[in-house]
Amino acid sequence: MPKQRRLETGQPWVELTTTAADWKSADPALLATMLGELHLIRAFEETVLELAGEQLVHGPAHSSIGQEGGAVGSIVGLRSSDAVNGSHRGHHQFLAKAITHVADGNLDLGSLVTAPIQTVLQRTLAEILGLSQGYCAGRGGSMHLQWFEAGALGTNAIVGGGAPMAAGNAWAQMHSDTTDLTINYFGDGASQIGSVLESMNLAAAWKLPVCFFIENNVYAVATNISESVADTRLSVRGQGFSIPSWRVDGMDPLAVHLATQQAAEVMRSGGGPAIIEAEVYRFFHQNGSVPGSAFGYRSKQEEAEWRERDPLLLLARQMIARGLIDQAGVDSVREQSQKAMTAAVAPLLEADPESIGKRRIRPELWPDVDFVNVGVRGDTSELSDARTLEPITATGETETVKFVEAIASVMGRRMAEDDRIVVMGEDVHRLKGGTNGATKGLVAKFPDRILGTPISENAFTGLAAGMALDGRFRPVVEFMYPDFLWVAADQVFNQIGKARHMFGGVNPVPLVLRTKVAMGSGYGSQHLMDPAGIFATSPGWRIVAPSSASDYIGLMNTALALQDPVLVIEHVDLYGQTEEIPVGDLDYQLPFGKAGIKREGSDVTVISYLSMVRHSLEAVEQTGIDAEVIDLRWLDRASIDWETLGDSIKKTNSVLIVEQGAQGTSYGGWLADELQRRFFDWLDQPIERVTGGEASPSISRVLERAAIARTEEVVAGLERVRRGMGGN
Repeated sequence: MPKQRRLETGQPWVELTTTAADWKSADPALLATMLGELHLIRAFEETVLELAGEQLVHGPAHSSIGQEGGAVGSIVGLRSSDAVNGSHRGHHQFLAKAITHVADGNLDLGSLVTAPIQTVLQRTLAEILGLSQGYCAGRGGSMHLQWFEAGALGTNAIVGGGAPMAAGNAWAQMHSDTTDLTINYFGDGASQIGSVLESMNLAAAWKLPVCFFIENNVYAVATNISESVADTRLSVRGQGFSIPSWRVDGMDPLAVHLATQQAAEVMRSGGGPAIIEAEVYRFFHQNGSVPGSAFGYRSKQEEAEWRERDPLLLLARQMIARGLIDQAGVDSVREQSQKAMTAAVAPLLEADPESIGKRRIRPELWPDVDFVNVGVRGDTSELSDARTLEPITATGETETVKFVEAIASVMGRRMAEDDRIVVMGEDVHRLKGGTNGATKGLVAKFPDRILGTPISENAFTGLAAGMALDGRFRPVVEFMYPDFLWVAADQVFNQIGKARHMFGGVNPVPLVLRTKVAMGSGYGSQHLMDPAGIFATSPGWRIVAPSSASDYIGLMNTALALQDPVLVIEHVDLYGQTEEIPVGDLDYQLPFGKAGIKREGSDVTVISYLSMVRHSLEAVEQTGIDAEVIDLRWLDRASIDWETLGDSIKKTNSVLIVEQGAQGTSYGGWLADELQRRFFDWLDQPIERVTGGEASPSISRVLERAAIARTEEVVAGLERVRRGMGGN
């Protein structure tokens, strides 16, 4: 019989329950503050449901009624510089953090609602109603509440989507020499989400001061947790990642507070992350004011049993038992909270002149419709003092380098000049410069700022997003292959790309994401895509695609100066090319939003980027067509050089768009549509395009070549244009 030994993780996993002694020794000021916050949040949520019933809340109203104890208990002891983020059901967490901030963690129950608290209530309500005076100018609504000043990083409508960003915020806190911490709130449904589990692993590996706070409210919409997991004690997740964990009755705010204090000691002392699972219960259905029993997925008896455990009633009973308050005092707290909400509503609504007995939102409070696209990206004013250089026309002394050497050199130069820059990705700290040599020599110079990550694209991309939003660091993320971006699509598109606009258009997102197109390298269908087309149709991102080493230096410098997320696309075919760059100059920027004319001509405007610029020039020489070849450099809608493109089209009256990749994810399809809309009157024939095939490139050398475009396909495209001009 084999010898067996029971294995232990070495990390505590405890269930914390309050005792009579805990209640007796609790600070009366703490209990009073918790009672005040609980009642303010409850009155707020009741008002939201009332307005939703009048159809004045556009979209869902995810009430937190019943769950307030977990939010208040965990937040009441936090600093303003500590941070929180949460999920779509996050009013209670946002309000607890905002009220704690403006009240400095201390409420007077005799005069509960101060002017700053009244402002918090009104601005939060205005945001939920979609009004311009809200914290996010009405864009965030119920599910996207953010107020950086109070440490509220933003609630999140994607289940589990906030966990990686919380980890990133915690990274920034830790590496800014603070003892601050971050709490990420999510529900039982999100506890199985990959981004949450990846973030737990990364936070544990890097010892980040982040708490993963699980609001186990038993139901993910209508699905009982017992249907989703084998062990419904969700804090067991911590044992798998070696994270100390607490399980606590979330209807008992003091128990939550005590567990949070213990977890905070771990995090603030450098012990890494913590997990708190609070058993809570939403008194209503997923959305709105109807109980879950009305939909048949839970019983009225179950709901009644949980109602008896209401955190407001529990705390009041304990305070009355200690003689800290009487029932009249509790009633006064309730009344003050309700009056505050009446006062918050009054300036937002008026009688509806078209419907007797109904109210409407005051029309003048809606955001101006001209605000709709403001803040998708920044205004680039940060580039106003940049020293620019145009390599095509530069006449200074040059030196010969390989393209990939220029990548490492310019990054090293910027890291030496700006200690905010942090590079992360898989293997970037190994193999003497990563898998391609793009970080060569950097780990020796900046060992603490070249971060080799686990294979967890969701986690490290979202972590970089949290760092960028924090503002104290400027992350550069390397994706080994662009196809892997799909693994992190939520963080790339839903979070990073939308963050500035969604939260009001104010907060910058300075992040650079590097990746390479590897068509022709034999890596097959899941490694070779060109991501330009996908990113060009996704809001928020700027995109650069350098075709030469000298352009790369200028474009990377510009990308690292921008306050927007920038995708830097490289091509493996260019890495080994030797090219000329200015001697000793790694500091210039390319002029923002300017394309490069690589060949002047009058017959057709050939538009391309990356390695296909060279293939286009070769094809032009082979055909003898007098083509003007334009290297786009900037690919996103807001940065593309429409002026240079327009001037060329008005001269040639014909366009050939050249790209290498598949038709389905084509960049050229979008560009052709836009060019036709802008310059239709100057076109003598339909816009021609060169692309790869419908299929992704496969492993076979022959089939891979057949699936992509190179010089021969550009030649064929030019001949189609010649025929359209009436040539032979």
